[in-house]
Amino acid sequence: MSAKKIVSLLPAATEIICALGLEQDLVGRSHECDYPESITSLPVCTEAHIPEGLSSAAIDSKVKEILADALSVYEVKREVIKELAPDVVITQAQCEACAVSLPEVEQALAGYLDKPTEIISLQPNSLNGVFSDIENIAQSLDATAAATQLIEDLQERVDIIRHKLKFIENKPTVACIEWLEPMMISGNWIPELVSIAGGTPVLAQAGKHSPYVEWTDIQLQDPEVIVLMPCGFSIQRTMQEIDLLLQKPGFADLKAIKNNRLYIADGNQYFNRPGPRIVDSLEILAEIIYPKQFIFGYEGSGWIKFAL
Repeated sequence: MSAKKIVSLLPAATEIICALGLEQDLVGRSHECDYPESITSLPVCTEAHIPEGLSSAAIDSKVKEILADALSVYEVKREVIKELAPDVVITQAQCEACAVSLPEVEQALAGYLDKPTEIISLQPNSLNGVFSDIENIAQSLDATAAATQLIEDLQERVDIIRHKLKFIENKPTVACIEWLEPMMISGNWIPELVSIAGGTPVLAQAGKHSPYVEWTDIQLQDPEVIVLMPCGFSIQRTMQEIDLLLQKPGFADLKAIKNNRLYIADGNQYFNRPGPRIVDSLEILAEIIYPKQFIFGYEGSGWIKFAL
């Protein structure tokens, strides 16, 4: 096992490290790393330039404004990282709006640390991509045996769902909404998870970035199931802006609404984190889409049915 000192600037990476049994080697985290709870006492190595309490529209506008000025949404706390003297820093190249990016970390730390430091960058866009990230991190940290076991356990849970649904023919259409204003549909690994969970994803392609859509696109698709999973939002935070959806023209006429199939999931803790709990996210979708076949126990904490 590794004795390398690790700074994780990504919640998913922090969860991978802990799942590999390397939590004792973590010396620093990002401001968003909050799971498992035992890591929250570690020094924080990043901060956001987005004020708290903004609406979805204001957050989107602020992020676009910052990126348009070629600035970063996040800041790397160089002094903190230098003091921690890590052997490995883990970041991502997935999304400039979601976490500190690889170029930002490289630029902030180039020639600044007093020793050679390996920078690992994650960029998964599928379930296998997440498993590959687990393997790559484990390889750098001498934890390949732990990674093999972890991936086997995760894959077994995926296979249970696949097996139970293999004879399902009529798969309901599912719209997973990643942002409320402007509206975005969840891309990357989410369409794949929906498919494995026995649904037919709409308006987004597996492995592609989350697209912006118009409300009329949702109306034309008329999905049978709608799952709200805004990026970085808890269920409670999403509830604060649910009226953005409820007030849309023709909202009550959608199949999903007529059949009482509108759900809110914890996007922050599950769907937006490409780490080990991506399989929890799959199980949540299976519970939502096929409540008679699956009861994993996430209802009430990982997701709720929204009653109109």
